[in-house]
Amino acid sequence: MAGQRTRHRAAVGALGAIALTAGAITTGLTLPTASAATWPTPSGSPQAVTKTISVSGTTDGGMKRYYGSGDLGSGGQDEGQDPLFELADGATLKNVILGSPAADGVHCKGGCTLQNVWWEDVGEDAATFRGTGKTYNVIGGGARKASDKVFQFNGGGTLNISGFAVQDFGKLVRSCGNCSSQYKRTINVSDTEVTAPGKTIGGINTNYGDSLTLRGITIIGDSSKKIVPCQKYIGNNTGKEPTENGSGPDGTYCKYSSSDITYK
Repeated sequence: MAGQRTRHRAAVGALGAIALTAGAITTGLTLPTASAATWPTPSGSPQAVTKTISVSGTTDGGMKRYYGSGDLGSGGQDEGQDPLFELADGATLKNVILGSPAADGVHCKGGCTLQNVWWEDVGEDAATFRGTGKTYNVIGGGARKASDKVFQFNGGGTLNISGFAVQDFGKLVRSCGNCSSQYKRTINVSDTEVTAPGKTIGGINTNYGDSLTLRGITIIGDSSKKIVPCQKYIGNNTGKEPTENGSGPDGTYCKYSSSDITYK
C-alpha cells in the first residue's frame, strides 16, 4: 500500500519514553518520564514466535523479548507478512519488546492499546491499525530501524500516539494512501521524541479529510530540518501511488505551529 513499499536497513542509536500529555490522559494510563537514549533491558529468556500470538483482553509481556522464527523469521521486508501479535478489538498489549526478526509486528483488528511496547528493529511495519470508527492508543515505548513506516493506519477513526520515541525511520505514521477501503483518519502525536535520521513524522490524505495534530514534539540531530513534520497526499482506493499535496501547518489537515516542535 502507498507509503509501504521501500525498505532498507540502517544502524541506529537508542531512545526513551517520555511523559504523557493531555492527549493520552483520556486512556487513564500513565508512564514515568525516561531520559533520551534509554532502552529497556529484556527480562528472562527471549521467546521465539513461530505462529501469530492472538491477544484479547490485556496481555502483559513483563518486558520479555519476542522475535520471529520459522515462517515469521525470514527477516524480509515484503508486504503481506503475518504479525507476531494480533489484537482483538479492545485488546491491550503492554510491556513487550519485539526483537529481530519482527515480521509485521503487531496488528490491531479493531480499537486497541499498545502500552510500553518497544521495537528494536522494525520489520515490515511496527503496528498496523484496522477497523472502522475505532480509537487506537500508543502510549510510551519506542521503535528504531524502520526504513519505511513505523505505524500503518489502514482503518478509520482516531490514532493517539503519546510519550513515544523513534529513531532511524521513514515515516512515524502514515494513513494508507491507496487501500481499497478508505476512511477519514485523525492522528494525534504528543510528547514524542524523534531522532534523525528520519523522513516524515506523519503522512495524511487531505481528500479523505485526514488530520494530523502535533504537540510537544522534540526532534534531535536534524539541524537542517530535513524531517517533514506533516506531509499531505491525495489518496486513492485503486492501489496507485498517491501524489503529494504539500506540507506544513495549515490549521485544517496539518495542525501544529512552530512552538509545538523543539529542535535539539
